[in-house]
Amino acid sequence: MFRFTGKILSLTATSLMATTAFVSAQTMDELVAAAKAEGQLTTIALPHDWCGYGDVIAGFKAKYPEITINELNPDAGSSDEIEAIKANKDNKGPQAPDVIDVGLSYGPAAKADGLIQPYKVSTWDSIPDSAKDAEGHWYGDYYGVLSFEVNKDLVPNPPADWADLLKDEYKNAVALAGDPRASNQAIQGVYAAGLSKGAAAGEAAGTAGLDFFKELNAKGNFVPVIGKAATLAQGQTPILITWDYNALAGRDTLNGNPPVDVIVPKTGVVAGVYIQAISAFAPHPNAAKLWMEYLYSDEGQLGWLKGYCHPIRFNDLAKRGVIPQEMLDKLPPAAAYEAAVFPTLDEQAAAKEAITKNWDSVVGANVQ
Repeated sequence: MFRFTGKILSLTATSLMATTAFVSAQTMDELVAAAKAEGQLTTIALPHDWCGYGDVIAGFKAKYPEITINELNPDAGSSDEIEAIKANKDNKGPQAPDVIDVGLSYGPAAKADGLIQPYKVSTWDSIPDSAKDAEGHWYGDYYGVLSFEVNKDLVPNPPADWADLLKDEYKNAVALAGDPRASNQAIQGVYAAGLSKGAAAGEAAGTAGLDFFKELNAKGNFVPVIGKAATLAQGQTPILITWDYNALAGRDTLNGNPPVDVIVPKTGVVAGVYIQAISAFAPHPNAAKLWMEYLYSDEGQLGWLKGYCHPIRFNDLAKRGVIPQEMLDKLPPAAAYEAAVFPTLDEQAAAKEAITKNWDSVVGANVQ
């Protein structure tokens, strides 16, 4: 995996009962009581330094101290989480996960295999339709967008959009945070550049992105190096195309040496989403539902934002003015995220095929 203060609104039984998105016939009070009776929640693959999960877990424990959180294998990957459900579907013991947090592509597959159950949280309507299963089997939890991480010592006039990267002043300056023939982050960077050119989603944007990087490479602006915080600091890749949460964490790590700008481009704002789901065989289904209610409450969403991962309800939080100013001050402007697009699985697959198969022939830069 990659890796509260202020005004926070809380859930109430009244607000839960008022929404048609709340699938269960339970009121919030009944759900809390049932979850407390179960007394445990089993999670998996939630490292505390990923997206602020340490504080999120602590917040849930403080709110519901009667419920013990059993944390399985914090460093597991998405496929491990799915396998844990399969391996423990007949097991109600401590190795059976109640909930999972996985990459977007795992949601539809897990639903098709009957591994997850539907549940719509009370804030369902503020989750974008493109980032959730219509029946409630899975739903986006947080996302990052492709951004420009910039070494301000070497780039005094940072780029504001993808087209700016073609300027002569950015010779030998621009790098991807991965090999676009293999890295999802890099593939999405190429795709975002294609969208910025006005191409349609899917294969067309992938092809347009290749054309963009062909021009960038021909001008001598593209650096065929897998960019990291270290290469940015050393000046080898002073402009790095990377997920915003990685860029913001890198900025903190460098601690002003050198100073770093993190810029969300004006166009081609592509979001990469992770999702939540409840196991179809959850030993503690009510605790699992209560966990989801907490994660999708304002408090839980702000916990992820504190860890630099944009919660799926970010636009709703920003519109209602419930994000603490000190948190916003550490982020690019909220308005920069309003244009974020969430590619469908089909669009991602089509773009990936176009980019990975044609990078060498079109761009011809051996990224390593």
